[in-house]
Parts: sequence; structure tokens; C-alpha cells
Amino acid sequence: MKYGFVYIMSNKNRTVLYVGVTNNIEERVKQHKSGRGSTFTKKYNATELLYFEKILGFDLAIDREKQLKNWHKEWKWNLIKTDNPELKDQAADWFTEAELEAYYKQFRASEQFTNAGEILKQVQDDVATQNPIKILKQVQDDVTQNIRN
Repeated sequence: MKYGFVYIMSNKNRTVLYVGVTNNIEERVKQHKSGRGSTFTKKYNATELLYFEKILGFDLAIDREKQLKNWHKEWKWNLIKTDNPELKDQAADWFTEAELEAYYKQFRASEQFTNAGEILKQVQDDVATQNPIKILKQVQDDVTQNIRN
């Protein structure tokens, strides 16, 4: 039977809480800390792990995540403070800044490769229905824009 982890992330000012579930807590926290976790944690910079539970059975972990997501914010804070009264980042020493930066760069490189694949697919679709010279100009513009980003 697989283990699951339910976890709670927050930002530095402790103004938001994010409840998540994963089967690999270290990998998931690395994703959040490097800006490629969830849209919510990226938007609100929720990169600090305040709480996690290891649960035998991934289905039970999902059930626990749903339960915690339905809790009032105050209940979540009380749960966190039972194990972490000082509200310290429990994963503060899991990764170095260099590891997180390398992980982020690897992600960006794979994301750019995916974008290039999407552009190629669009070109293939467009070639069948449009003027090839116009398409080549658009591809040039798209590739230039991706390189700048």
C-alpha cells in the first residue's frame, strides 16, 4: 500500500494557506518552492511548508485533504500550531538555493521545449489551410518571442 502526504503551505506573511496532497512530499515541496507547484501557490508565493501528515493509503490521504480543505481557516491554524507552534518552514533545510534554481531552470527549459512543440503543431495545422509565407513569418515572430521570455 502506498503512502500519501497531506500538507499545508503558506507565504512568509502567513496570510494564505494552501492544502495539498502528494505521494512524494520532497518533490512536491521542491516544485512549490521553485515556482512550479500549483497556480495558487505561485500566485500567492506560498512556498513554506508549515505542516504535513504521512498517511498509509493514498485514497485516505485524498480524503484527509478534502476534509482539511473544508475546515475553517482557524481550525487549520490550530492544527498547524499543535506540531509547529513557531510556524517555521518545516522544509527550510531540505534544499539549497542552488538546487532550487537548477530545478527551476530545468523546468523552464522543458516548458520552452513544450511551447516549441505546440508552435510546430500549430504551424502544421496552419500550413494545410493558409499561405505558407505568412505562416513562416508568424513562426519567426513566435520563436523570437519565446527566446526573449
